[in-house]
Formats: sequence, structure tokens, C-alpha cells
Amino acid sequence: MTDIQWFDNHCHLGEDAETVVNRAQLAGVVKLITVGTDISESEAAIKIAENFENVWATAGVHPHEAIHGTHGLAELLKSPKVVAVGEAGLDFYYDHSPRNAQMEVFKEQICLANEKSMPLVIHTREAWEETFSLLDAEGIPDHTVFHCFTGGVEEMRACVSRSALVSISGIATFPTAQEIREAIAECPMQYLLVETDSPYLAPVPLRGKTNEPANLIHTGRVVAEVKGLAEEEVARITTQNAERFYRLSEIN
Repeated sequence: MTDIQWFDNHCHLGEDAETVVNRAQLAGVVKLITVGTDISESEAAIKIAENFENVWATAGVHPHEAIHGTHGLAELLKSPKVVAVGEAGLDFYYDHSPRNAQMEVFKEQICLANEKSMPLVIHTREAWEETFSLLDAEGIPDHTVFHCFTGGVEEMRACVSRSALVSISGIATFPTAQEIREAIAECPMQYLLVETDSPYLAPVPLRGKTNEPANLIHTGRVVAEVKGLAEEEVARITTQNAERFYRLSEIN
């Protein structure tokens, strides 16, 4: 195992979780959050997390699945392994669920996060204005993160001004992602997290392959280069940020 220790704060573990988590450990990715996207997937995420001391889960309804509603979500949030609501939000790029359903289900999850004093994990795509409007109207939870951040400096500033964190995925390694790297450069380190969103979005130099948490080091390296910091420093700060964001000290 490497001496540098990372925290993958957003991945989707599956049936091969044991193998994937072991490879992550060997690569120095020592803590992981596996994320729910609907009720059944959230149940699966919780079951996986229960098998590992260093893995936690979220429970939520992704905007793609909003048409199915949130029935049963509040009960899942009672699990001691669940550390956040989400991923929740708006996706007006694919529109797999009607926009009115997306808005309503996102609103419900904002309210759940506030009611239960839990962190909120947000997925937003082609819907920045609507996402911020809903958060402002309902009250943004104290601990909110925009996962797989794909905005630029303006969107980053809008997040930080609301005390929300931004989580950087492998997209930041893509040659076309200059706007994201500009946002990283300006973003204060205390507002940054890193993630793989695996098995999706494999970073350069692994494009086209199935992604996994072990690959987080490539994204971390780009963040370090952009910030002009040592990889060890970026790993230390983003890990501390994630531990604080998900309130892991209150759980362990």
C-alpha cells in the first residue's frame, strides 16, 4: 500500500465490491462512499457498506429515477451506515424523468436532509439555475456537496457562496475540461472533495476502461498539479474534508 491515503467520496460499488475495495486499499484509497440512486440501489449500497469498516453508503433517488418517487427513503436513512441523502438533484440533459417529477423529488430530499440534519449529495446537469433556486427556496442543508462537478468558475463561486463543497471526478483529467480545472484553481481547498463516480468516468490515462476507486489517484494528481500542491497534501486535505463533511467522527 502507498503512503498517500485518499478518500473516494462517491462511487457505485457492485457485486465485485470485495475485489474492488481490496484493489483500492492497495492503491491508497482507504475510505469510500458507495452511493444509492433509487430505493433498491440504496438498499444494495447499504448492504455492501455493512461488509466493510471503511465503506459507508448514501440513500437517495437520482433525478433519472424521480418518476418512481421517494417512498421508503426515510426508513433507509435510519441505517447507521447511511451518512448522506442522495444522490439527488436535477438532470435536464437526459430528462429520463419529467422535469416536474425531478423538481418535486429533489425538493423532498432537500427537506429530508434538513429534517434529519444529514449531508446532501447533489447531481446536477444542465440545471444550475434551477438547482440553486430550489436550494435557496427550501434552505440549503449545512453539509451539501455538488458531486462530479462540471461547472466553471462562476458555478464554483455559486456553490462556495452557499458553503457547499464541490467534488472533482475523472472528468477533470480530460483535455477538454479546462473550465473545470480553472474552477479547481480558484476554489479554496477546504471546499474540495475528490471522487471516481466509478464504474463511470474513467480518468486519463484509462479512458474507455471500467473505472474503479483505485483510479482516484489520477484525479488527485491533476488537482495537485492545478493547485501547485504535493499529492500528499491534496490527499490529506480532501480526506479531512470528506471525514468532516460526512461527520464520520460522530459515527466511529
